[in-house]
Amino acid sequence: MFWSQGRAVSARELMRRAAAVAKALPDGRHLINLCEHRENFLVACCAALIRGHTTLLPWARAEGAVEEVAARHAGSYRCDDDMVRSACENEGPRAASASASPGSSSPDAKRVRIPGGDGADYCAFEIPGTRVAVKAFTSGSTGSPQGHGKPWRGFVRSSSLNAMRIRDCLEPVHGPARPWVVATVPPQHMYGFETSVLLPLLSDMAVHAGRPLFPADIATALEEVPAPRVLVTTPVHMRAIVASGQRFPATALVLSATAPLDAALARAIETRLSTTVLELFGSTETCVIATRRAASEESWHLYPEVILEPDADGVTVSAPWFTGPMRLQDIVERLPGNRFLVRGRNSDMVEVAGKRASLGDLTRRLMAVPGVRDAVVFQPDTGASGEVRRVAALVVAPGVSTESICASLARSIDPAFVPRPLVHVDSLPRNEVGKLPRERLLAAIRDPAAG
Repeated sequence: MFWSQGRAVSARELMRRAAAVAKALPDGRHLINLCEHRENFLVACCAALIRGHTTLLPWARAEGAVEEVAARHAGSYRCDDDMVRSACENEGPRAASASASPGSSSPDAKRVRIPGGDGADYCAFEIPGTRVAVKAFTSGSTGSPQGHGKPWRGFVRSSSLNAMRIRDCLEPVHGPARPWVVATVPPQHMYGFETSVLLPLLSDMAVHAGRPLFPADIATALEEVPAPRVLVTTPVHMRAIVASGQRFPATALVLSATAPLDAALARAIETRLSTTVLELFGSTETCVIATRRAASEESWHLYPEVILEPDADGVTVSAPWFTGPMRLQDIVERLPGNRFLVRGRNSDMVEVAGKRASLGDLTRRLMAVPGVRDAVVFQPDTGASGEVRRVAALVVAPGVSTESICASLARSIDPAFVPRPLVHVDSLPRNEVGKLPRERLLAAIRDPAAG
């Protein structure tokens, strides 16, 4: 299931460790999973499942965020790498197997059975499909982080659809070979959780335990695992890969999410890695619901049984494995053949002096200015008078003056939307998956050095 510290780690070994950690967990209801190591993160998740506890995934691992999540959930406790290691060391190499059925059985229950090699199940337990296995929080990029409980049956179904779409891309060339995943995203984020925790747990895929950051680290991690290799990453990492002179091993598939991926970058990655890029469309609320070949497709292909009901303010998404209809701010247009186009986000539209524009479009135009390496346009909070301020921007553009950038923008956008202020920073205040939480943007406007 894993490649960790230079060796392959079997399902039997991981489940032995999960059983040991489950015995060491305190009484409670909510496990706040703070494990930095991907392997320990999965072990802690399985331990919580064995005990019948819900795993909480804070929007950040900063102490303030963790404390806020704990305060919202009675009976919560923390689990980190040290706790997992200590429980496993105390149990020793011959940890007892776990066999439990926490909660009552139901027709959609999923029984997890890990073969022990001697004909017996090493770890077997039943998870009722309606149990909230995980509660994840939105990133806060469009406001305050919101929590969403995820029933186990939803993970089972969405993971099967993710695995199916990945297999569809791989099998024409690689047949039924087991894919190995290398992920640059953390398991605490829903995208990382779906691709680097649920895929090895619920499908025939294995994962590299590391989280490489720089292109050389990514290349090394890919080299360490067998083909076919699947790279799970973000547009931020992809731009770094394209700009690097690093050599990479054969990579069968690249998955991208967390931010829009433009066609030019997708084509550049496909050329650079001799690969296929599959972009995922999803959210904390829904998990992945659609995919597209970003290098050649503008429209998205919905997963089977997912239903979209768009309107002027967003879209309602329904699926049999959801707890109920989910509301997203994306403005979509349905197309024949179970496809759709994304026209923007409701929260992306701003109004200045009676005129409307898309923050995403303004950001793209700012990024197109010569010398601009990275940028974001956003609208700060309302002022004391209640009037909405003009749009603002953070820009990474060494050696390019503010006046020059604004003059270039004024040639392609209405003057009302030229950012004021436009603040130069060394780097944008992105989080671990490349997103830009609003609180970080506001802090960087107030103190550019913090960006």
